[in-house]
Amino acid sequence: MKLVVIGGGPGGYVAAVQAAILGADVTVVEKKYVGGTCLNVGCIPTKALLASSDVLSSVKEASKFGISFEGDVKVDFDAIMKRKNKVVDQLVKGIEFIFEHRGVKLVRGTGKIVNSNEVEVDKEDGSKESIKADKIILATGSVPVAPKFFKYDGKKVITSDEVLNLDKLPKSMIIVGGGPIGCEIGYFLHSMGTEVKIVEMLPHLAPLEDEDVAKQLQRTFKQKKIKYFVGDGISNVEVKDNGVTASLKSGKVLEAETMLIAVGRRAYADGLGLDNVGVKTDEKGRILVDEYLETNVEGIYAIGDLLASAALAHVASREGIVAVQNAVLGKKKKMSYKAVPGCIFVEPEVASVGMKESEAKEKGIDYKIGKFDFRGLGKAQAMGKFQGFVKVITDEKDVIIGAAIVGDRATDMIGELTVACELGLTAEQVGEVIHPHPTLSEGIMEALHDVHNQCVHSVD
Repeated sequence: MKLVVIGGGPGGYVAAVQAAILGADVTVVEKKYVGGTCLNVGCIPTKALLASSDVLSSVKEASKFGISFEGDVKVDFDAIMKRKNKVVDQLVKGIEFIFEHRGVKLVRGTGKIVNSNEVEVDKEDGSKESIKADKIILATGSVPVAPKFFKYDGKKVITSDEVLNLDKLPKSMIIVGGGPIGCEIGYFLHSMGTEVKIVEMLPHLAPLEDEDVAKQLQRTFKQKKIKYFVGDGISNVEVKDNGVTASLKSGKVLEAETMLIAVGRRAYADGLGLDNVGVKTDEKGRILVDEYLETNVEGIYAIGDLLASAALAHVASREGIVAVQNAVLGKKKKMSYKAVPGCIFVEPEVASVGMKESEAKEKGIDYKIGKFDFRGLGKAQAMGKFQGFVKVITDEKDVIIGAAIVGDRATDMIGELTVACELGLTAEQVGEVIHPHPTLSEGIMEALHDVHNQCVHSVD
């Protein structure tokens, strides 16, 4: 069986390798670089940069732990960016090696659907190649949204694509959007010495999270003197030779050397040839699929940011595996979005999964909350990382329907609650599991016990 995957990002390359493992003859068409946005100008480079800011933070706070340094701590921005590039390059080469090892053919160029069994590629060298396929998976991802209103020019006014490849550290930056991208970039640049001003039009930073989660994040940002403006939007933007001026709807005027637009991404299906075969899309240009991730055209599947599902790398990867099981093995595997974890990698880290408390209220669910503060954890006190909490949400049957963690290593710990949420486990079941001591994961156990007012280390 011949499978063609258009797009080599976290959805496309995972789908390709999975299909090859299952015995398919696989070709991946990629116009830029394998790994897609996530690996090259998204998740991984951002985390590499944040790793540098974490080290800087540890050095600055070393005296609290009885460690002293002589001399000033200096930031070498060029070295930080070179390290980031090295990390990315190594991972890209790793994927290419896996392709070679698994027999996945990589064709560099822009792919277009000719019909349900043929993809035409405009190759890098200017030539064209026609590839026959029994099945096709579309995985071309997304691109940053840059409304004309913000006067995007790629220099003074930039998106996440450009900010992760800066050649020098900006003195100041206005960040439009207080979601994961805005918070992570803002946190990193602030730690490097840039004057950051984050503008979020909704009532709080991390607008997709519950208010108590966002407030914990905002308290820490305030302590670190990271400036943010919530419940306020931008009414006008002026770009000048010496920088950018943004007027807010409240009347405030912000000035900075640069401005980052981090207000979302759109599905990238430009030139994909959807009209050639009649693949249906919604009003936002996102491809419509059924519960098996197949489009209305038999044999053509779509995954990742092309869909209306959460634009997250791990979601795309899972969709890729599900699509392959259906396309290659002929299964009827349904894609589950019951437990999709979301993460913000700042300090404190923010992670959540499943239903938010606000959603439970809107749906009229008879829910319960279990909560435990990091301050009550011996490991958190020993680490000096005691800001944050664990929150678990259960329904009337004690089934875990959602959770949130704010605090150190939250993005790692959310995995346990993701499993619980996906499998429909109860707070009693998971709460009876022995958790290692002393660890931060004990906070999960304590929050689960708190659902039933049986939390030993809480006096509330």
